[in-house]
Amino acid sequence: MSEEGSIGASMVEKFFGLILLITGAIAMYYTLTSATVLKIFTGFFGVLSLILIILGLFLIIAKTE
Repeated sequence: MSEEGSIGASMVEKFFGLILLITGAIAMYYTLTSATVLKIFTGFFGVLSLILIILGLFLIIAKTE
């Protein structure tokens, strides 16, 4: 693969990580602000939001070769 191709792949990976991070943060915010309505599902949606945040951070931090 050429050098330009890997730079593009790296940028797409980091952009996708940023999108996942933002989506996870928004989901976490809405989960925690509507905890009274969600009741027993608050933990479930909180964990799903946390997984999105962790995946987003991983994609942003990871090195593409």
